[in-house]
Amino acid sequence: MEKFGTNYLEERNLVKRWPQPIPAIVSLVFTLIIFYGTWWIFQDPRGLMRMYTPFVGYMYTRWWLIVLIWMVYLFNYWPFKRSWLEKTNPITKGVVLTAISFVLLYILIKGFFEGIVGNLGIAYFNPGQLTKLPGITEFFAIEYSALACLMFAALASWLSPAWIVAFEEAPWQDMQQPAKGFSILIVTFFLSTVIYFLTMHSHMGILYYPWQYFTSIAPPYWEKFADTVSGNFHVSWIMCCTVTVWIVETIWARYPFNLIKKNWLRRVVAFFGIIAIAFAMHFFLYFAQELTWGAAIRGTRRAFAPDWRWLHVGEMAVFFLVPAMFITFYCGNWPKKFSIPVNALIRTVLTILGGILLYIFYYKTSHLFLGTQKGFSHPQQFPMIPTIWLINIWLVHHWFMDNWPGWKMVPKTADEIARDHEAEHALIEDVKWSPALGWGLGAGTVAGIAIYFITIELLPVFYNAIDIIK
Repeated sequence: MEKFGTNYLEERNLVKRWPQPIPAIVSLVFTLIIFYGTWWIFQDPRGLMRMYTPFVGYMYTRWWLIVLIWMVYLFNYWPFKRSWLEKTNPITKGVVLTAISFVLLYILIKGFFEGIVGNLGIAYFNPGQLTKLPGITEFFAIEYSALACLMFAALASWLSPAWIVAFEEAPWQDMQQPAKGFSILIVTFFLSTVIYFLTMHSHMGILYYPWQYFTSIAPPYWEKFADTVSGNFHVSWIMCCTVTVWIVETIWARYPFNLIKKNWLRRVVAFFGIIAIAFAMHFFLYFAQELTWGAAIRGTRRAFAPDWRWLHVGEMAVFFLVPAMFITFYCGNWPKKFSIPVNALIRTVLTILGGILLYIFYYKTSHLFLGTQKGFSHPQQFPMIPTIWLINIWLVHHWFMDNWPGWKMVPKTADEIARDHEAEHALIEDVKWSPALGWGLGAGTVAGIAIYFITIELLPVFYNAIDIIK
């Protein structure tokens, strides 16, 4: 038994208190109540703290997600012992761990980014430093500072879980906590910093007039390819990477990468395979907007502007992440009775349908109960904020509270853990090359190509038939 929470999520046994779908419905209602209550307190422009400015609320939302990932995936609940995780009341556990996440979040934003980096290194991380510059008002100083922090967060929210999901914590998988957690944190934070300067820093350099040619590349190198100088081009593919990591981790259960036997090959292929899938999503969702609304026109604003459309790619991607999380957390990753690829395919189809329905529902109703503005491309309309806020609530509920009250946590015995590992290994070993698998791959390829062409033909028709806004 590990001293801390290593493998706690995999080895806990969540027992349903009632037959499905009652636990899933109870959990959905319970978490939506928490979501709306906390949204009103922290985010809603009509509420108490009104952090939805929108970038201040967005910054805290993204970094809260990363802190939760750090606490559970990188540090395995350290410094809390396994016995505490198993025996503590789920409400108490949820309150204590959530409170710690808020403290870490505040220290990270106010202490590290604004206090250290913003005062001693890069001015745009601290709104106080930006207000000293001529022509920048307090509002834009706060927004620009928050924008810089959340752009860094976009990278961290991809690389932090990617090191766990793709690289399987290597080469530190056998280390004890907290050494393992700090090792992965330092490496992923370093990579986030390097990629930030290559993708986001030039965007910040052109927000101030005159453009900051001495400290950033202006215009940025991606201008001609992406048809915009905005860093939203990078926000787009990075968000697709984040979503793809979690889809691989949840509804795909790391398939098909877990079929590769050699450790180093599996890890490398998984990491770059996730990026490849993300780029495919990235370009297709941009292409889908051109099919729907027509070609983007540089120099225009909002829905026809390339920079907004790149941003909207990331927004659309997150809509698909919400049903994927729900299927895994509250539906037991249903179905499980078929082969691994068939199970993953069914979950993927359900995720796509769920994401489309959520997309329509959000744009029809969000302005009524979230305090956002009506329309696709209003400057105050950032659907990534409420969708990620809801995902954060679900992570707290699933990771910290063991899905209470719909489920109760019963620790597995050593024999049960061993049997589960053997069953999982046998299921993976059962997927071997055969003539039937070859025919399946061929049929899947043909079907995928057909679905692609059918989609690009029907997408404009469906969009024109459904008026999402009115």
